[in-house]
Amino acid sequence: MGAVKAIDEDDEREPVEIPIGDVLDLHSFRPRDVVPAAISFLEAAREAGYRNVRLIHGKGLGVQRANIRAALSKFDWVESMSDSEWSAGGWGATIVVIRS
Repeated sequence: MGAVKAIDEDDEREPVEIPIGDVLDLHSFRPRDVVPAAISFLEAAREAGYRNVRLIHGKGLGVQRANIRAALSKFDWVESMSDSEWSAGGWGATIVVIRS
């Protein structure tokens, strides 16, 4: 498994490495970093051979969910997106199927 480095050019702290797997919890990211982090993570997951990835963005008002889905809809390697099963977050998480 590889890792993605979360980098903020305005932050002097060291970048954080995020292990690549089939789940990314986006709660710890600042709102402005959620979409870029999700895209970077999915690109790395795709390179690592993952086909199904769950992005946990939370329920709230649905803003992060909408932003993530709008951004991902532009990539031809995203086969589909759907809400997670209720036991795994329901509409607070998006299942992304990556085209093989």
